[in-house]
Amino acid sequence: MDFPSMTFHTNNVTEFILFGLTQNEETQKICFVLFLSFYLIIVLGNLLIVITIIFSTHLTSPMYYFLSYLSFVDICYSSVTAPKMIADFLLERKTISFIGCIAQLFGVHFLGCTEIFILTVMAYDRYIAICKPLHYTTIMTRRICGQMVAASWVGGFLHSLVQTLLTTQLPFCGPNEIDHYFCDVHPLLKLACTDTYIVGVIVVANSGMIALSCFLILVVSYIVILASLRSHSSEGRRKALSTCASHVTVVILFFGPCTFTYIRPSSNFSEDKTVALFYTVITPMLNPLIYTLRNSEMKNAIKKLWSRKMFSTEKTNM
Repeated sequence: MDFPSMTFHTNNVTEFILFGLTQNEETQKICFVLFLSFYLIIVLGNLLIVITIIFSTHLTSPMYYFLSYLSFVDICYSSVTAPKMIADFLLERKTISFIGCIAQLFGVHFLGCTEIFILTVMAYDRYIAICKPLHYTTIMTRRICGQMVAASWVGGFLHSLVQTLLTTQLPFCGPNEIDHYFCDVHPLLKLACTDTYIVGVIVVANSGMIALSCFLILVVSYIVILASLRSHSSEGRRKALSTCASHVTVVILFFGPCTFTYIRPSSNFSEDKTVALFYTVITPMLNPLIYTLRNSEMKNAIKKLWSRKMFSTEKTNM
């Protein structure tokens, strides 16, 4: 079987019709209110974390540096799919242009893969902090942290570029109905009017193996961390476990559904779009709660920032 040439075909399809999460009108009205609330929580919650870390003089460790970027990526990541999904709940005919569909696909994979890499880098940071505390400041310098974040962005971009090029070189002659609430590779492969077996294999190898390999790296790193905690004091173990618990929770919530979706070939599983909600909406919404409720430093920094803001406002009004 010949590998498809990387050329752009002239498509008969100029737009796609999205089925969305549900076709029931009453359910759509409920979903509109529900997911609009979720999206506001995502934006405001993650924005609060970014602002707190930027303006706090105490949250200067690499962990918070990475967390600020994770929160920023969460805002951007959800913004690629959530606003369109929310608006579609009010529309009878849910359409997206071909260019808009490809742009959405690129954004989802670019930001999603970047988040995967940032979560992996955060695990490495915790490994160095707990297993090599004496060398932590010399290893995790500001420059190294910046290079890790930059590498995460570049890695996400390259991954997304491959996915987008593989999809755009396929011919789409119709039908143009996507049983999903956003444009993704697997639903689009089903609509291509050509054999997509080879492309499907590459997609799984690209997306699935990135998610799976990063997940395995995270699992191994935390096994090593847990093993090293045996030599720590009870107080040291408690603090280390508390710090790692938030990250482990986010990793499970994000990597589980993401790996389930992309580690296997294209399928007709109707639950795919429900599973996708976890890594596009639910996890970005829960991240601020997970990282603030379990982190006393973050909670104190938010309180101080809010108190400072209120004090300056009262002083201005006097």
